[in-house]
Amino acid sequence: MLALPDVVAFELGLPHKLIGTAVDDAERLLYRVRVATLDGGPVRTSAGYSVLPEHDASILRTADTVIIPGVYSGPATERGVLEPELAAALDGLSARMVSICTGAFVLAAAGLLDGRPATTHWMHADTFRALFPQVKLDPDVLYVDDGDVLTSAGNAAGIDLLLHVVRRDHGPGVANRVARRSVVAPWREGGQSQFMEPVPDPDGPGTAPTRAWALDRLHEPLTLAELAAHSAMSVRTFTRRFRQETGMSPARWLVHQRVSTARRLLETTDLPVERIAAEAGFGTTASLRQHLHAAIGVAPLAYRRTYRGVAG
Repeated sequence: MLALPDVVAFELGLPHKLIGTAVDDAERLLYRVRVATLDGGPVRTSAGYSVLPEHDASILRTADTVIIPGVYSGPATERGVLEPELAAALDGLSARMVSICTGAFVLAAAGLLDGRPATTHWMHADTFRALFPQVKLDPDVLYVDDGDVLTSAGNAAGIDLLLHVVRRDHGPGVANRVARRSVVAPWREGGQSQFMEPVPDPDGPGTAPTRAWALDRLHEPLTLAELAAHSAMSVRTFTRRFRQETGMSPARWLVHQRVSTARRLLETTDLPVERIAAEAGFGTTASLRQHLHAAIGVAPLAYRRTYRGVAG
């Protein structure tokens, strides 16, 4: 982890809590987490105190993954340029690069996001676009995994991204155990919206009853027209209100709920995969396999084996 001046204190602590506590079945640690500053000296945090790391930036040359938490100020966030010391520290690294929140400004200023998809906190999206028009910024997602470079939105989205890293490296069983120990949600889809607008008419009709109705009918081929009709709204009004209340489209929400249902059935039952695909509303095992792989990177039987093995 590279802690820069004015580092966001909350985000600085996340990798130790999440990645640093990941263990295998024998309770052996799977990562070594180290904190560095550019010169090995103390840096000020956003919380009004300073931290003194054990390392300087030279340790980055030995790292498999470099994580840059968000920062509140500095040339990268204000002018889109790197200070010479920071540029030298990041130059030529072969490590996987991960940013949380405004840490994406640092990666972009280093040229590591040129032509690539990325995200950052939605409040800083306009500034980011002005400084780095060459980056394919998507400010409406929790995190973006582009292989060797991963970026997340602010604060809690950093939790989602770090759990995704653990899941990608060591499987859902290990990531689920980290999440349970930290009492956080084990999985939120990276493409989920990071910002939900307030409902303009809180006393008016909402979509919550229809969502509850749909959850009891996930095994059915629910259509947008059926959902809108249940809410006694036009399709256009229902879609707009649904997105305002949940942060995602009805179709994406249905897929998210069906994947969650399939995961629960894989974890807690011995039902065959064909039955789980039907119960979750995917219809076919091929559809279940496609959506589960897109969400967490594993096939149904591999997920069941991994989860059951860790639980055992």
